[in-house]
This record gives sequence, structure tokens and C-alpha cells, in this order.
Amino acid sequence: MANYRDRRVGQEIMREINDILRRRVRDPRVQEITITDVRVTGDLQQATIYYSLLSDLASDQQKAQQGLDKAKGLIRRELGQRLTLYKTPELIFERDASVQYGNHIDELIRKLNQE
Repeated sequence: MANYRDRRVGQEIMREINDILRRRVRDPRVQEITITDVRVTGDLQQATIYYSLLSDLASDQQKAQQGLDKAKGLIRRELGQRLTLYKTPELIFERDASVQYGNHIDELIRKLNQE
């Protein structure tokens, strides 16, 4: 039988981090961030959080990454209080390129339809 605990914990972390970013983090650099996916290791020691941004500017993406790195301690502490886990996982934030890739594919399809 497969172990689905890491996926369930990932979904819970995703829900809680979205709430924490909206209500607790006051940094304007992270206001337009959307959490798209969370991958948790099998031993629940690390969680990789994938996020997307509406802006395509490199400076906005860099500012968002800096804001997330600065708020990482607050987010982890809040997660520890909200979740009933033995140890709160270490958080790693990575930008999700799939949204940008999907927009690129849509643009290519639009160009083909115009021709």
C-alpha cells in the first residue's frame, strides 16, 4: 500500500502558507505571490514550495524571492503552531516556471490561429 502522507501534508502546508501570506506577512514584495504546489520529502523534513508571480519582470521576481527568504522564519513558526507535526519541515521557495511556459504555449497557439 502506498504512503500518501507526504502529499496530504503538502496540501495542508499549501493551504496554510497561502493563509499566512495573506494575513500575517506584511511585506509588499510577497503580496502578489500565488502558491502553486508544495512537494514534501518522504521523511517530512523538507518542503519545496513553488510559487508564481503575475509580473514577468526579473526585478519583481528577484524582489519576491528576497521577500520570501526574509519571511521564511515567520512562515515556518506559524506553520509549526498550526500543524500537528513532530518537526516543522525546512522551507525552500522556488519560482514555478510552468505558468510562464503555459503562457508561452498559449501565445504560440494564438499566432498560429491568426495566420
